[in-house]
Amino acid sequence: MNANRLVTYLIYSITVATFWFVSAGWRSVAIPEKLSDYGFFAGNPAEQRPASGVVPYTLNTPLFSDYAEKLRFVKLPAGKSVAYNDTAVLAFPVGTTLIKTFYYPTDFRDPAKGRRLIETRLLVHQPEGWKALDYVWNDEQTDAFLEVAGDTKTVNYIDKTGVSHQQPYLIPNLNQCKGCHNQQEVLTPIGPSARQLNGELVYGNKAKNQLMHWQQTAMLTGMPALANCPKAPVWNDPTTGSLNDRARIWLDINCAHCHNPKGPAMTSGLNLSVSAKDPTAIGLLKTPVAAGRGSGGRSYDIVPGKPDESILIYRLHSTDPGVMMPELGRKTVHTESLELLRDWIGAMK
Repeated sequence: MNANRLVTYLIYSITVATFWFVSAGWRSVAIPEKLSDYGFFAGNPAEQRPASGVVPYTLNTPLFSDYAEKLRFVKLPAGKSVAYNDTAVLAFPVGTTLIKTFYYPTDFRDPAKGRRLIETRLLVHQPEGWKALDYVWNDEQTDAFLEVAGDTKTVNYIDKTGVSHQQPYLIPNLNQCKGCHNQQEVLTPIGPSARQLNGELVYGNKAKNQLMHWQQTAMLTGMPALANCPKAPVWNDPTTGSLNDRARIWLDINCAHCHNPKGPAMTSGLNLSVSAKDPTAIGLLKTPVAAGRGSGGRSYDIVPGKPDESILIYRLHSTDPGVMMPELGRKTVHTESLELLRDWIGAMK
C-alpha cells in the first residue's frame, strides 16, 4: 500500500468507525461491511435479483466507464415517492438508496458466457445529504466488501467485434466520488432524470416505459402525460434522435456534471448541459480559460467543421492524466462516442 492510499485508508477508516446513517425504518446502524448485509438482492447477491422494494432502472444514454456495463437499482423509503420535474435529476427523498453495480461480460457477444462483477456503488440519502459508499466484489463473486481507499483491478473481456482486451479498471476512493457528484460542493446524483428514465425496461417478462411504471407503482408523483415528458435519445441509435441531439446528450451525461454553471468546472465558462443554448458556452469558437497543455496547441474548444482543431476532441482522445477529459472515471478512449462527436463537429457550419 503506497503512502497516499494508506493515508486515505486511515482517514476513511476513522470516518467509517464513527459514521452512522439512517436506514429503512429510521434506525441508526453502523455501515455494513458486506453488500449482502443490506438485503438489496434476493438469494445470491451476485445474481443481482432485486429484493422486494428494490426497483431496477436504466438510462437512455449512460455515463461511459471504460466499457463497463452497469446494473442500476433504486430503493425508496417505505411510503415515500419522488416528485416529478423535467429539468434536473429527480429529487429523491431522504432514506433513498441508489445502487449501481459495474461489471464486464466475459464476451460482449454472448451474455451466456458469464460476467465479472467489479464494484457496487451506493448513494445513500441521509438527512444531512447524500453519502457515497463503495463495495468491491471478491474474486469468488460471492459478495462485495466496503472499500474506502480505492483500488485498481485488471479486467479481461472480448468486445462486440471479437477483440480481446486486458485493461486497468480504477475503483475510486470515497474522496473522488465528489469529483463528479458535485454541485456547489454538495454531493448529488448524476443520472436519473425524467428525460433519461423516459424509455423502456423489462419488468418481469414485459417491457414497459419506466416513467409510467414509476407513476403506476406510486414511486413518482406529479407526472404529466407521457407525451409531454422530455426524452433523452440513445447516443448510438440514430432512430432516437438527430446527430446534434445524440451528441448533446452524450456530453450532458459525461461532461455536464462538471461543466455547468454550478459544477466544479464552472470557472471554465463551458456549459455542456443539454439545456444550454448559448453557442459560446457550449464551446463553439470559445477560447479556453486555463487549459494549459490540455489545449494541445489548439485555440478553441470547438471549431465548427474542424474536429481535429477542436480542444474537445483532443482531450477526449487522450489518456494522458494531465490532458484527458473527463479527469476521473476512465483510462481508455471511448472510440464510438468520439466518432459521434467528430461527426457532430464536422457537420457544423
